[in-house]
Order: sequence, then C-alpha cells, then structure tokens
Amino acid sequence: MAREFEVRREQDLPATPEQVWDAVATGAGNLGWLYPMEVEPRVGGKASRGDSTVVAWEPPRRFAVRATQDGGFSNTLSYHIEPADGGTSHLRMGIHWVHTGVVDEAWMWDAKSDAAEKHVDFYQHGLAEYLRHFAGRPAVYVRAPRPEPTADPADFAALRLRLGLAADAAVGDRLRLDVPGTDGGPEEVVVDWLSPDFVGLRGPEALYRFFNGSTWNVPIWLGHHLFAEDADEQRATAAWTAWLNDTQA
Repeated sequence: MAREFEVRREQDLPATPEQVWDAVATGAGNLGWLYPMEVEPRVGGKASRGDSTVVAWEPPRRFAVRATQDGGFSNTLSYHIEPADGGTSHLRMGIHWVHTGVVDEAWMWDAKSDAAEKHVDFYQHGLAEYLRHFAGRPAVYVRAPRPEPTADPADFAALRLRLGLAADAAVGDRLRLDVPGTDGGPEEVVVDWLSPDFVGLRGPEALYRFFNGSTWNVPIWLGHHLFAEDADEQRATAAWTAWLNDTQA
C-alpha cells in the first residue's frame, strides 16, 4: 500500500514572475538559494536532482520536477507563480512524497516528513532573501559536511557559539563573522533565520546557511551562496570544510 505526504507553502515575493521563474527553474538561479540543479528546459527534460524529470514547464508560471529514489520513494517538487501588484509575485510551492515499497522502520517515514517540512520552510525563506538582496546575480555554491552523523544537540549549539550567536540571539541581530579563507577581516552579517535546526546569516555578498544534524541523526553541514565577483568555489569549500571540522576551535 502506498504511503504519501505533502508539504505546501504560499508566499509573496519581492520580484517579478520572470525573476522568480529564473530563480526556481534555472541552474544559475538555483545556485543563489537552493543547491546545484541544472534544468533541461522542456517537459521530459532532465534535472540534475537525483533521477529527476521535468513534468511541467510553462514559463514564467508553472514548473515541476519529479525525482525517483531507491526503495520505492519518489517526490514531485512544484512551483506555481502568479503576478501580484507592484511588480511582485505570489508563489505556491509543494512537495509530494510517495512511497510504494516496504518501510522497515516507521521512524524513517516520520523523519523524512519532519525533515521535509522544516527544510522547505528554511529554503523558501532563503528564496525570498535571494530575491530581495541578490536577484539575478551569479552565485557560487559551497557545501561542506562533517564526516559523521550526530544525535547530540550540543554539537550544533557549539557551532552556534563559534559563529558568535549568544544564547538569547534573535533574527535581526548583527554580528561580526570571521569568514575562513579571506583576508579582509571580520564581515558584518545579520541573522536572517534562527531555529534549533538551522542558522541563516546574510552578509553583504553572501547567504551563509548552517544545518543541524542531530534532529535526524545525520551530519552537521553547511551550504553557502556566495555572490562576490572573486568568489572561488574550490578555495571557499576547502576553507569552510576545515572550519566546520575544527571542533576544537
């Protein structure tokens, strides 16, 4: 018997439908707020998000991709973009998970649904931040994980302290961030997202994103979006990987 769940969100975005389309339906746009996903621009085209196929392509209004995974899992990610007043847009997005195989442990399904809900909220917030501050700018995506999973919330709490976040930190706070691999000194950033599972910091030329692993017993990792003209993916990845794994700092 198939099991399924859906996550649906709606949001107003400070950008035209064409700008939102470029952000969600192109490889260059995805680098600015999501993760690398090249898209072949047609129904039936391939998307580099697992084994994904474009199932809706109606620029600049409707876009969807469907991915399949081992074990009978599949999910469909969809976006519906509508024009709104003053050159803005209204976005309806959804993710629909289906599992037709056998789930050996019920927690696996519960963990997938919990992770999907929380990650969707974080990424959709990131989309708005990208469109508000960096729309259309070329981006470099930097991803770095720790090698081992964790089930201890104290590990992410320690990372937050390294970032300079006090126990009573809140969205809107400003702080000085020592960005690894750079020579320009500390960078002023603003906290744009803060929860037990994610930290989002916005700098003048970057969106810095940190992901807790303890909630789902996976490694802590980071996925940053760098917009500076001289951003170098390999150099930044090496520097942030070393920073993330320096647990004695």
